[in-house]
Amino acid sequence: MLSITGGRRGGLFSVHRGALWWLRRCHIPLFSSLAGGGARGDAPHLPVLIVGAGPVGLVLSFLLTKFGIKCAVIEKNVEFTRHPRAHFINNRTMEIFRKLDGLAGDIERSQPPVDLWRKFVYCTSLSGSVLGSVDHMKQEDFDKVISPISVAHFSQYKLVELLLKKLEGIGFRTCFPGDIGNSTQDLVLESKILMGHECTSLQQTDEGILVGVSANNVGRIIERKLHCGLLLGTDGARSTVRELAGISMEGERDLQKLVSVHFLSRDLGRYLSSQRPGMLFFIFNPGAIGVLVAHDLENGEFVLQVPFYPPQQMFEDFSAKVCEQIIVKLVGWEPADVHVLDIKPWAMHAEVAEKYICCNNRVILSGDAAHRFPPAGGFGMNTGVQDAHNLAWKLGLLLNGVASPSILQSYESERRPVAIFNTKLSVENFKAAMSIPATLGLGPTIANSVHQVINRSLGSIIPRNVQKAVLEGLFSLGRAQVSDYILNEKNPLGSLRLSRLRSILDEGKSLQLQFPAEDLGFYYEEGALVPEASCEKTQEGGKLQHSKRASREYIPSAKVGSRLPHMLVRGLPASSEGVFSTLDLVSGDKLEFVLIIAPVKESYEIARATLMVVDELKLSAKICIMWPRGSTDAEVEESRSELSPWTNHIDVEEVPRVSGSSWWEMCRISRKNVLLVRPDEHIAWRTESDRVRDAESEIRIVFSHILCLNSHQV
Repeated sequence: MLSITGGRRGGLFSVHRGALWWLRRCHIPLFSSLAGGGARGDAPHLPVLIVGAGPVGLVLSFLLTKFGIKCAVIEKNVEFTRHPRAHFINNRTMEIFRKLDGLAGDIERSQPPVDLWRKFVYCTSLSGSVLGSVDHMKQEDFDKVISPISVAHFSQYKLVELLLKKLEGIGFRTCFPGDIGNSTQDLVLESKILMGHECTSLQQTDEGILVGVSANNVGRIIERKLHCGLLLGTDGARSTVRELAGISMEGERDLQKLVSVHFLSRDLGRYLSSQRPGMLFFIFNPGAIGVLVAHDLENGEFVLQVPFYPPQQMFEDFSAKVCEQIIVKLVGWEPADVHVLDIKPWAMHAEVAEKYICCNNRVILSGDAAHRFPPAGGFGMNTGVQDAHNLAWKLGLLLNGVASPSILQSYESERRPVAIFNTKLSVENFKAAMSIPATLGLGPTIANSVHQVINRSLGSIIPRNVQKAVLEGLFSLGRAQVSDYILNEKNPLGSLRLSRLRSILDEGKSLQLQFPAEDLGFYYEEGALVPEASCEKTQEGGKLQHSKRASREYIPSAKVGSRLPHMLVRGLPASSEGVFSTLDLVSGDKLEFVLIIAPVKESYEIARATLMVVDELKLSAKICIMWPRGSTDAEVEESRSELSPWTNHIDVEEVPRVSGSSWWEMCRISRKNVLLVRPDEHIAWRTESDRVRDAESEIRIVFSHILCLNSHQV
């Protein structure tokens, strides 16, 4: 029988062999699919097939390719949409983008100047009275105190364009149905994005998933079969993969129905840039109500969100002419160059998939396919990109034969709770946004109640056009609450409402843009990690809780499962790299673990054991020795002798921002601690080195947890 916790020098190699033995004997289908053999007919095969070429699918394909995993992407649309959609990129996602061949830098150079988008503005029209505004940027964002990079405002379609360029740089090619031909046998999938290819069926085989694909080649439908070891569904909120796999969603549906109007007006952009720049404009007047998203003021690119109430109001009612009329009412004057590009309906949901993985660990959901949030706070795309970041390194270790297949279950156990948490946070933030119109006498609950009454009382006996007239007449009466006659300081009711609105904004109880405590401070409680001891867990707090709205402060922590805190460090001896972030200790180009230690005797012993163990496991790892500021070259020489003959280590010196605050103090732990960091920059294990009696045995146990081998010992 094999042991994965033994302390013998050859014990860990038997873990590695044991994992392969287990894969061969207990999971023959998965192992053989990685090798690419088996009875799948003439269907071309890849280890990984990604369905959906949005930001999440493209990030996954980039990371997997970097990690040496062959993959391809299919996308049902023939061209990429230019409807802006998501636009706010939070701190954690920008940190991930820093490692994607400089993607974050490209975004920073291409996005609008921050002073044009840092505010939310509440007004009666874009040229009328300003009811209030909120500045969502703080000095620490610019000083990069808690992260090496700031948040960004960048339209999704522009992000996709940059991702495609990055993928081209590593050998990916975008193909269309006409580029490929009709022969399935000659179809080479690797490193391709197949546009105009829709997933139509899934069939589990002994070796993986047989995927039915339909392609429209100039009116001629071509049916193909593709085969993969793993199928990743990143195909959005209305995921075909999720539907074909029979995975249901759990949560609230149809919180609100909206029309999204994408339009251009340089005239309006110039006006707002000079008079009242902002990212979001919440507009309330007797003629219309809407939210304007200023995607790019300099180029005059906007998206207007307008609520509608079917069946009295139908999407078809919102023609380009009608939308232009609404825009004029909300602007307060008529821009000369309004050009409506696109009009789309969408429904706001707050749902999470009941499971992320099915079909014997072969079908995996990520991004909007796995969760659908209200847009309040911009969690949708950001959570999806972070899904991809979590999944990619695990797939890399699995497909390289190092980790057990159950490491995929750790993806669900880590990411699904985050999605549930972010769903609640998005709903809470959406309700905060609704508090403003409610304060002004435009309560959304009242509008919904009016709509329901009309549906119940008039729906079956009065024609739709009459119902529509009644509904819009009642809404028009409701909008009179924000007329100049009522909403002014001389009117007692208006004065009271304006006072309440200012209080909501001043106290941070309105719609928020940044959530640093949740964005950078979330952590995984179980998964591909070694859980905290129960006493430590109690000491530092249990489950994540929403922070107080007035202070979304991020507090650095070395809690297991959390993202590695950011501090500036400098390489020693004096390095040509200069000053860099602790997050940069983790490679973006390869699957590498990092052990961070202080120059302490017992910690060096753990470091040596780690290097020996990962060599046997055929993993990559690096030791980082964290020296206090002012350490001499002679002192640093100590690490070379302590870690000889291994050379995969780096000495760094703390460059704290606060005088006297060391790395260990910032993390709220002592110098006796060692931290093992995963390839996704999350802490997988920590301990105090003087508590470890048998370093080699301890490290074997640690990696058996991370690689999810421990539950399979026999």
